[in-house]
Amino acid sequence: MAEATLEVSELTKRFGDFLAVDGLSFGIRKGEILGLLGVNGAGKTTAINMVLGLVEPTSGSVKVFGEDLARHRIKILKRANFSSSYTSLPGNLRVWQNMLVFGKLYGVRNIKEKMDELLELFEVGHLKKRVTGQLSAGESTRVNLCKSLLNEPELLMLDEPTASLDPDIADKVRKILRKVQRDRQMSVLYTSHNMRDVEEVCDRVIFMHKGKVLCEGTPEEIVKSFQEESLEHVFIRVARSGDFVEELGSGDGGRTTPGDS
Repeated sequence: MAEATLEVSELTKRFGDFLAVDGLSFGIRKGEILGLLGVNGAGKTTAINMVLGLVEPTSGSVKVFGEDLARHRIKILKRANFSSSYTSLPGNLRVWQNMLVFGKLYGVRNIKEKMDELLELFEVGHLKKRVTGQLSAGESTRVNLCKSLLNEPELLMLDEPTASLDPDIADKVRKILRKVQRDRQMSVLYTSHNMRDVEEVCDRVIFMHKGKVLCEGTPEEIVKSFQEESLEHVFIRVARSGDFVEELGSGDGGRTTPGDS
C-alpha cells in the first residue's frame, strides 16, 4: 500500500474461548479517513485497542508509519492520538491543566497558544478554567477532541466522537474534523453508530461482523452493493439479518459483494 499510515495484517484476538477479532486486515493511506463500523460486539473496540497497543494480539501484526507497533509503540504514539466519547480526562484537573499536562507529554511547543486555539475552534474556550469533572458529556467530548489534536497527530483514532453531542454541535464538529484532517493530511480511523457522520466524513468504510470484515468500500459503494437507500439502512440490515450476514462472511475472505444473495 503506497504511503500507508496504518497496516493491520491478520489481526486476531482471543479472550479465553471467545474470538473477538478474527484475522482482521486493512490499511489506511496517508490523508484518508477510514470508518470502522459494526454492531455492538463486532470487534471494533478490541481492534482499536490493539492498534493503540493497549491490548496484545493473539496473532497478527500492526504497523504504523512503516514500523512494528509491538517494538516501537512509544515512538509511534508520539505521532498519533486518540479520542473517545466514553473515555474521560482526569476529572480533578481544570480544563487548561489537562491540556497543559497532555501537551507536555507530547512535547508540544507553544502549548498555551495551541490550547487556546483548539478550545476556541471547538467553542469551549469559556470552559478553560472549569474543573473537567464538572463538564457535561458534550462539553467533555469536545475538550477530549481538543486534547487529541494538540500534537498535530499524523494518525488520529476517533471512537464515537459525536455520540454525546446535539445535532447542531455534531454538525459543527464533523466539519471541523474534516477541515483539520484535510489541512494536515491526517490519517483517521473513525468508529461511529451515526451513519450520517460516516457518510459525511469517511472516505472508505469497513463493516465488521463477529470479528471479521464483512465488506468494504466507499459509503456509496456499500449502499449500492447492498441495494439499500442509505448507509443507515445497510447498518440495520447487517444488525438484523444474521443468516444473511453469516452467508456473506463465509465467502471471499469476508469481503463478498452482497448483490442479490
